[in-house]
Amino acid sequence: MDNGEERTPELTTLRQKVEYMVEKTFPGEKISGRVFADLVKERGGSLSHSYFSNILAGKVTNPSEDILKALGLGFGVDWRFFKDESEVVDDVVAGLQFLAKRRTGEISGLAGRGIDEDGLDPELLQFVLSLLEDNKDGRDGKDGRDNGHEAAPGGQPR
Repeated sequence: MDNGEERTPELTTLRQKVEYMVEKTFPGEKISGRVFADLVKERGGSLSHSYFSNILAGKVTNPSEDILKALGLGFGVDWRFFKDESEVVDDVVAGLQFLAKRRTGEISGLAGRGIDEDGLDPELLQFVLSLLEDNKDGRDGKDGRDNGHEAAPGGQPR
């Protein structure tokens, strides 16, 4: 996209999803199957390093639910992200985009009222990200109005 917004990649296969998570979870690092398997073990799961390597090589396409749960543990995301036709893929991608913007300083903080222990609703998170992009482009929201004009008392442009 022209405005610098990160485009959601195509994440339809297990391999694509795992490669994406490796890239976003360990940016700039080359993560080995052994290191990832150790991380899963530390978090209470079980995954062999060779099985993880086979997923990255595209040799494994339909793993058991236990393997998907181990991947979720290792990456710290909902294991359903790795299921075929997952409904949580967009939620995970939006969350990762939000965290990336926090790291780069584009988002310095966020306060919410009435947020439960599950955190921000995925639609709300996507809305916040869209507001940031609109603000970065100098627009006042979805109508595309210029945000640079000062308003007179009563809300009318000067």
